[in-house]
This record gives sequence, structure tokens and C-alpha cells, in this order.
Amino acid sequence: MRLSTALVVALATESINAAALQPRHYTFPALTGTSDWQYVRTTVNAQSNAGLSDVSSDQVRCYTSGTKGASTQSVAAGSSVGFKASPNIFHPGPLQFYMAKVPSGQSAATWDGTGNVWFKIYAEKATSSGGQLSWGSLNKGTVSVTIPKATPSGDYLLRVEHIALHQASNLNGAQLYISCAQITVTGGGSGTPSPLVSFPGAYKNTDPGLKVNIYSGATSYTPPGPAVWSG
Repeated sequence: MRLSTALVVALATESINAAALQPRHYTFPALTGTSDWQYVRTTVNAQSNAGLSDVSSDQVRCYTSGTKGASTQSVAAGSSVGFKASPNIFHPGPLQFYMAKVPSGQSAATWDGTGNVWFKIYAEKATSSGGQLSWGSLNKGTVSVTIPKATPSGDYLLRVEHIALHQASNLNGAQLYISCAQITVTGGGSGTPSPLVSFPGAYKNTDPGLKVNIYSGATSYTPPGPAVWSG
């Protein structure tokens, strides 16, 4: 059966429009300049790229179902560490970074990050224009953070988190894109990182940073979680 030119064009247009409407998800699979999942724990969304909406889930910690597989990268205190986004960050929302020091007798390769051990080292600020909120991380293919100079030496989990807020006017509408890298901080200081929080536990789905309409009359934004420790 032969299709008319008009029908072929209509079907092609419908296919293109359908593709355009598909959700654009992403992961953070690698530290800058390294292979995917070399120093970053493989996430459960490694194939689907889908975000996490349930902040009460254990997966809000590192978005993994285990701890095995990744190596540990040495990073000097005071230096910058970058993560690759794959594909680029597609949705508006804040970028945040956390760290958790591995307890004595354990290693970054085996520790699961449980307990009140996480401290925030960066929270991206929003800008407001015409009643809409925006963030500079949108469309970025690489994001980075500076390890505070006062961070004590030792093994850590370094957690990157991007919170997509395009559907956050609905309860559980925020989508979290999370990865944890395994690092060893060298040349560190004698700081005392604080406040310490747990994942899950640090966020509630009703937090104003997770349930918010960023498109209608918003003039300010408070991200979920604790204050930033600057070291």
C-alpha cells in the first residue's frame, strides 16, 4: 500500500512532536575527565535517566541499590571537583553538593552513607524575573564544586544533586537527579563540618524548596536541607 505525500508528512510531523514532548532526563555518571561510573557509584537510573521523587526513600542518599563498583579518586582540599551531566541538565532548579566523611575502619568503596553524617558545601541561588525563578545550572554539561579547605583529610562520599522543579507545584512533583562519587580528601584542615543531616530525613516532600510553583509570582527560593558549611 502506497501512502500519500500528505500522509507521510503528517506522520513524520506527529513523530517529531511526540519526541519533543518526551521528558528529558539526565544523570551525573562521571567526575570530569574520567570514565562513566569509574569514581561515581552506578545509579539505578543509569539506563532510564529518570529523576527520583520520593525523598523518603533510601535512594535519596546516592540513588543506588548498592555500594560496589567504583574506585576512589584523590582530591586536594581547596580544589575544584567537577561532574559530567549526561545529557545536559534539561530542567530548571537548584544544584546542591553534600559530603559525608567515611567512619574510621571503613572505606569510601564500601560505606553506605547512613546516619547524620551529611553536610552541605554548596547551594545554587535562584534569580527571579517577572515572577519566575531560574538557575544558572540549566543546560550545563559540567558542574563543579570547591572542596572547603578546612575539610579534614580522609575518605568521603561527594553527593551531587540537581532538583528539577518544572512540575514542583504538585506534591512529589520535584525530581531529584543524584550521584555519589568516592573521594579521598588530601591536604585537609581541622574544620568541623556542620550541620549534619541524614538521607533520608533531611528533606520532606512539603518543604518549600520541593513544593513550589517557579512560574507564577515567585520572588525568592529556599532550597531544602541544611545551611551550607563553608569551612
